[in-house]
Amino acid sequence: MKRGRFRLQPVLEVRRVEERAAALAAAEAARAAADADRRAAEAERAVAATVPTGAVSSGVFRAGMVLARVAAEDAAAARALATASAEQAELVRAAWTAAAQRTKGLERLRERHLQAVRLAEQAAEERTVDDLVTGRSGRRTPAGEVPWTG
Repeated sequence: MKRGRFRLQPVLEVRRVEERAAALAAAEAARAAADADRRAAEAERAVAATVPTGAVSSGVFRAGMVLARVAAEDAAAARALATASAEQAELVRAAWTAAAQRTKGLERLRERHLQAVRLAEQAAEERTVDDLVTGRSGRRTPAGEVPWTG
């Protein structure tokens, strides 16, 4: 039945594909953010390892401090990257949520459409049964009116 067809079905299918793509992008962004955070934590632990301990000469101490400064700058850059990755992951997750909401809205429309089709079919069936039970189907005139019998 042509009337029972949900005309927005292609749009719903596209929305489902968009939602799946957004979900995959969100998972990838979350993984990248977690990796960046792990690398930042490793860089921060490396800073502590570069500080010279014990009795050392002034040259060794200065070299150790330069290495510690470089390691601290690397750790700060890694932390900034981790923060940016986490923010990006949040934006991608928000896009996924929006895609899921759009899909859910169309799915609700589809369900309403299917319910309306079921109700229309049920009403048509009830009218047919009504006509058969009351005998009106045999007494109808060509114009669809019930004749007056007096």
